[in-house]
Amino acid sequence: MERFARTATPVAATAAAWTLSDGHAGNLRQVQALARALGLDAAQDWTLQPRAPWRWLAPRRLPGADAAFGPAFAAALARPPALALGCGRQAALATRLLHARGARVVQILDPRLAPAHWDLVLAPQHDRLRGDNVIALLGSLHPVDDLWLAHARAAFPALAQLPQPRTAVLLGGPSRHVRFDRARLEALLAPLDAALARTGGSLLLTASRRTPAPLRELLRRRYAQAPGLRWLGPEDGANPYPGLLGWADRIVCSPDSVNMISEACATAMPVFVSEPQRAGGRVRAFLDALLARGRIRALDATLAPFAVEPLRETARVAAEVRQRLRLA
Repeated sequence: MERFARTATPVAATAAAWTLSDGHAGNLRQVQALARALGLDAAQDWTLQPRAPWRWLAPRRLPGADAAFGPAFAAALARPPALALGCGRQAALATRLLHARGARVVQILDPRLAPAHWDLVLAPQHDRLRGDNVIALLGSLHPVDDLWLAHARAAFPALAQLPQPRTAVLLGGPSRHVRFDRARLEALLAPLDAALARTGGSLLLTASRRTPAPLRELLRRRYAQAPGLRWLGPEDGANPYPGLLGWADRIVCSPDSVNMISEACATAMPVFVSEPQRAGGRVRAFLDALLARGRIRALDATLAPFAVEPLRETARVAAEVRQRLRLA
């Protein structure tokens, strides 16, 4: 997934900043999205590689924690930035270490410790984390906004020539809270096929690294002749995911990924989620909130259009972070 031009007003030039994550795509995307929204173009990115036992103990700060991420990070602690943004459990330890040295720190996702260890904690509403320094958000942070979508359309102009309606289908994979096997895929494809047969148009289909290989092959065979495009892995070339969000007239999602659905909901297009009632735990709470808000609907064979308001939590959260930390 590409990163496009940043437009937010930069903070004061003296406010050096770091972003920290374990490098996993979801965590990296969230922390970089927040940095972008805060205008931190010059932020230094740290990909944390924790040593044992810290990869299991983080974010607990026990004796020897300064060495948790190797000698380069340990030496850098002597020159902390003015502001550090972290996402994920490993980053929560790093931001704690920086906080102890005077940096202002913002931790993304529930660190599973008292929020008082950080200046601010940004947590999804479905985590039910509470505290005076907690900012709750619906879904996840991401870079999708009007400018990002405009760049996405410019990067994939050929998609504009595909027949409308252009139906983007975003598929994830099995998770702790959602089963995603062949039966569940067929439950998604049956109403999708009925809608496509009725309305025509084109299919913009993409899978994720979590989509099981047998399901990707099933999709490749099933839609080999369908108008549109299919991206089911690196063998299909560059991932057109930004272009799919930019050019879609409607979006269909599997119910497993908070990040993926959050990004789909940041567009101005209707979003349909397959079998949201089958999700459990925190994912179900997230989907229920979107259903109650009218931002998504359960997938059916009509794919009937409905009015939507783009969900732009990143901009709102960044504005609150800026205000609370008095960033220039």
